[in-house]
Amino acid sequence: MAGAKPSIAIRGAGIVGLWQALALARAGHAVTIYERSAAPFADACSPYAGAMLAPRCEEESAEAIIRELGLRSIGLWRDTYPGTKVKGSLVVAPPRDQTLLDRFARMTRGSERLDAEALKALEPDLGERFPSALYYPGEAHLAPDDALDFLLRAAKDAGARFIFGASERPDGADLIIDCRGLAARDDLPTLRGVRGERIVVRARDVVLARPVRLLHPRFPLYAVPWGNGLFMIGATVVESEETGPVSVRSALELLSAAYALDPAFGEAEIVKLGAGARPAFPDNRPRIIPRKGYIYVNGLYRHGFLLAPVLAELVATFIATGDTHSEVFVADPAQR
Repeated sequence: MAGAKPSIAIRGAGIVGLWQALALARAGHAVTIYERSAAPFADACSPYAGAMLAPRCEEESAEAIIRELGLRSIGLWRDTYPGTKVKGSLVVAPPRDQTLLDRFARMTRGSERLDAEALKALEPDLGERFPSALYYPGEAHLAPDDALDFLLRAAKDAGARFIFGASERPDGADLIIDCRGLAARDDLPTLRGVRGERIVVRARDVVLARPVRLLHPRFPLYAVPWGNGLFMIGATVVESEETGPVSVRSALELLSAAYALDPAFGEAEIVKLGAGARPAFPDNRPRIIPRKGYIYVNGLYRHGFLLAPVLAELVATFIATGDTHSEVFVADPAQR
């Protein structure tokens, strides 16, 4: 596909579509992004993300390709978004469940084992309650709402044009890039929805500088600091496409686990509860699927913020040179 730069229409303005728009507009393409909602992010699952950029932690349940792509994405986030915080990730477990921590260490790479004193030096509030932790330096996190707003502005500044309230397939572009998530299932029948629930709280008495994962046999949880006393509490992965309110069971489990992580969460104010349905293929791996004049970018599962930058880079390279990544590009969406 080398030669003159084609004009590009992008369908979907969630985290994947925004990164595609920014990368391709900066590469000199005429880019128009079409979003079905009348307002930015109104129908997207992106605002429900934890926005942890934790490719090494994800090795516990994901394939090596997620780590490979994710490590590259952290660099792209750092180079692009000033709000990217690179402070590493922590994984802890209650004293009676240290075998869970040992297993997590075996399933992942790049961790440092901290004793209580070292943990206290890193996160003073946790060192009193947990005998040890795994620390993954180099991992990062960000606040999703702020990052989405930044990417929207940056894409516009780079020359991308946005059309909201557009549900039909666009006409007139040389190339269409489809980033609609579950809305593309008519064309990608193996897509499924994976519901993720999260609670945002304001906890003035909780001090955490980095994301913390609590391993628990019943209620695993992660807590992500978003700044100004806000924390995202989440962890649920439900095989469902429902995007309605958080269930009572999930709320109780998440809040109970947050209290186990730090009892000061018991005094927190609940700011938001919500759930989004994330698109995934059967193997939970992302796919870039090129067809004549059309490219699907989909199936990011729980890794939307982690993988969106590198997938945009891969698509831009493919358009410019025809080069592909053998683990990501597929001709048939049902492959693998």
